Amino acid sequence: MDGSKGKDGFRQAALDYHRYPRPGKLEIRATKPMANGRDLARAYSPGVAEACLEIKESPDTARDYTARGNLVAVVSNGSAVLGLGNIGALASKPVMEGKAVLFKKFASIDCFDLELNESDPEKLADIVCSLEPTFGAINLEDIKAPECFIVEKLCRERMNIPVFHDDQHGTAIVVGAAATNALEVAGKRFEDIKVVSTGGGAAGIACLDLLVKLGVKRENVYLCDIDGLVHEGREDGMTPQKAAFAQPGGPRELADVVEGADLFLGLSGPRVLKPELVEKMADDPIIFALANPEPEIMPDLAREVAPGAIIATGRSDYPNQVNNVLCFPFIFRGALDVGATEINDEMKIACIEGIAALARATTSAEAAAAYQGEQLTFGRDYLIPKPFDPRLMGVVATAVAKAAMDTGVASRPIEDMEAYKRQLDGSVFRSALIMRPVFEAAATTVRRIVFAEGEDERVLHAAQAMIEETTDRPILIGRPDVIETRATRAGIPLKPGTDVEIVNPESDPRYYDYWTTYHKIMARRGVTPDLAKAIMRTNTTAIGAVMVQRGEADSMICGTFGQYLWHLNYVQQVLGTDQLHPVGALSLMILEDGPLFIADTHVHPQPEPQQIAETVIAAARHVGRFGLEPKIALCSHSQFGNLDCDTGRRMRGALDILDSAPRDFSYEGEMHADAALDAELRARIFPDSRLNGAANVVVFANTDAASGVRNILKMKARGLEVGPILMGMGNRAHIVTSSITARGLLNMSALAGTPVAHYG
Repeated sequence: MDGSKGKDGFRQAALDYHRYPRPGKLEIRATKPMANGRDLARAYSPGVAEACLEIKESPDTARDYTARGNLVAVVSNGSAVLGLGNIGALASKPVMEGKAVLFKKFASIDCFDLELNESDPEKLADIVCSLEPTFGAINLEDIKAPECFIVEKLCRERMNIPVFHDDQHGTAIVVGAAATNALEVAGKRFEDIKVVSTGGGAAGIACLDLLVKLGVKRENVYLCDIDGLVHEGREDGMTPQKAAFAQPGGPRELADVVEGADLFLGLSGPRVLKPELVEKMADDPIIFALANPEPEIMPDLAREVAPGAIIATGRSDYPNQVNNVLCFPFIFRGALDVGATEINDEMKIACIEGIAALARATTSAEAAAAYQGEQLTFGRDYLIPKPFDPRLMGVVATAVAKAAMDTGVASRPIEDMEAYKRQLDGSVFRSALIMRPVFEAAATTVRRIVFAEGEDERVLHAAQAMIEETTDRPILIGRPDVIETRATRAGIPLKPGTDVEIVNPESDPRYYDYWTTYHKIMARRGVTPDLAKAIMRTNTTAIGAVMVQRGEADSMICGTFGQYLWHLNYVQQVLGTDQLHPVGALSLMILEDGPLFIADTHVHPQPEPQQIAETVIAAARHVGRFGLEPKIALCSHSQFGNLDCDTGRRMRGALDILDSAPRDFSYEGEMHADAALDAELRARIFPDSRLNGAANVVVFANTDAASGVRNILKMKARGLEVGPILMGMGNRAHIVTSSITARGLLNMSALAGTPVAHYG
C-alpha cells in the first residue's frame, strides 16, 4: 500500500472511531434505578435533601452519598497538546476525553474532562481550585511550561485533594521505573551514572527531579535545550526550574557534554541525538529517546553504533514504550481509595517501585495475549510492563495507598491491605472474587494436576501461575524441548523437570506401565496390545487419565483443543466406575449483575429425568464450593405444566425424583428462563413457587439450549466463563473448551485442586 494512502486511511479510521456510532468517547450513566415515582422521590426531591443534610453536617460523608470519592477532573487549556502544540481548549477535547476513557478502562475511575479558555496561570488555578467540591482529585493535562508549574503549585497549596500534572509526574514515574530496570540490566547504580538530558520543559524537569530523588547526583546531570547547556550565569531561555540543574562553567553544546554519559534522556525533538554522539557515550548506553512521533534517535541507528544500547521510546512500535498509562490510573486509584490529600514524592517512588518490580516478574497471560508475538521477558527489550497487564492495578495502587498512609496524607487509611489488593484484583480479574473460596479450599492441601495439552502456551502460563499463586503442583504432558522453547518465547521461566514434572509421550520410562495399565482396562473392549501402545504414544488425554488412575496425579485437565465428547470418551473409559460417571457439565458465567450457573452444557444431549435430577443435585453441591446458596430452576418449553411437550415431561419427571427425598437446597420447575431469573414475573405466573428470588442455576432439558445460552452470554453479555466443571467424576478430571484462557485454566486447576471432601 502507498504510504500516503496508508496515512490517509488511518486518519479516516481515527475520525470514524471518534464520530460513530455516536460522537465522542464518553457518556454518563445513572447508577441507581429510575423506574417509578418512588425512585424519583428518593433520587431527587424530597429524598435528596437527606443526603445534602448529612454532607452539611459531616463533609467527609460526601464520599458515601455522592460520586465525588471516585471522580477525577482532567483539566486543560490546550496550550501544549501531545505533539500538536498550542491548539486551544476546544481542539484539545478529544485528547481529554481519551484520558478520561483511560481512567475508566484501567482503574475504574469516573472522570469529567474540562477544557478551559484561560491562558493566565493564576486565573486558571483559581478556576481549578473552585472545583474542589465536585471532584476527589485533579489531573492537570497539556498545559505548557512554565505556566504548568505555576498552576500546579497554586492548586497544591490551596486544595485539600490530590493535584497531579501528568505530563510532568506521570512521565517522570514511568521514566523512573524504566531507568531502575535499565540500570539493573546494565549493572549500574543511580549514584554513579552521568545523565545528559535534552528538553527543559515540564516533563524533562520532572524526570530529572525524580531521578535525583532516586539517587542520581545533581552535579552529574547535564541539561541541554535549544540554547545549549544550562549553565551558571546563562540568561537566555532560563526558568527557576532549569536553573536548579545549571552546571558550572560557560556555554557548551550537547556534543561537548555527552562524552561518557550513561543515560541520555530525550524529551525534545527529532534527530537531536546523532549516531556519532552515541559513540561517545559509555559502554552499553541507556538511551531514552521519548520525543513523539519521531524520537531523538531511531533505535536501529543507535544500535548500529552501540549494539549493547538499552533503548526506550515513546512509540508503540518499538520495545519499552514509556507510556503514562502505566502510572496515572493507578496512582489516582490508590490516592482516592485512602482519601489522600496530595500525591507526594513517596507515593511517586512507590509507584516507580511497583511498576519496575512487575516488569521483573513473570509476564501475565493476559498481557501475553494482548501483545502476541512480542518478547515479554525482563531484559533490555522489556524494562517496563505493558499497559494491558492487569496486575498493574493491584500492585501499583496498593503500593501508592500504603505510601500515602505511611507518610500521613491518607484521611481514610485502609486496615487490611491484603484484602484491599484482593478487591483491586477482583475488579480486574472478573473471576477473582467468586473464585476466592475455591482457591482458599485448594490451599489446604497439595494436589498434583496433570495437563494433557502441556505444550499449549495457555497451559504454560497457567502452570507458572499455579507455582506462584497456589500450593498445587502442575504436571505437563508434552515434549520437553517444545515446552522449553515455547515457555522461553512467551517469557515464562518454567524449566522442564525442575519447576514442573514432564511426561514425554515420545520417551518416558513409565511407558510400559502406562500401556499395560490401559490395555488391562480396555482388553475386553476391543483394544489390542499394539493399539494400547499406540494410544499411550499419541493420546495425551488417555495418558493423563491413566496417570490419575495409577495415583501419579490427583486430577487431570484436558480439552484446550479437540471436541469435548472425544475427550470425555477416554476420561470415562479409564476413570469411570460404578460410583464415578459423568453426570453433566456445569458452566459458571460471571455477568455484570452476578454469577449464573448453566447445566448441562456438554455431556447428555437429551437427558432422561434421572440424569436431570443427578445434574441438579451435583450442581447444588458444586455451587456451594463458591460460597453461594444454590437456587436452581429447571427450564423447559413448558411452564408449570402448561404444555404437554417432551422437555416438560422430562423436567416434571426429574422434579418427581427430586421430591422423593429431602433436599438441602432450593429448586423449582418446570419454567421458562425469564421466570427463573425474574422473581416478580414468576410470582404472577405461579404465586406458590418454592423458589425465592432469582435463580442462580438454570438446568436445561438438552445441551442445545444450555450450550446456546452459555455462548450467547459469552458473546453478547460479555460473560466470563469458569468451567465447564465435569460433575460426577469425583474431581478426578475436567474437560475445558478450546476458547479457554490461561486465567480460565488457572481457575480450573483450583477447582481440580480442591479435595472432594471439601464439597461433599
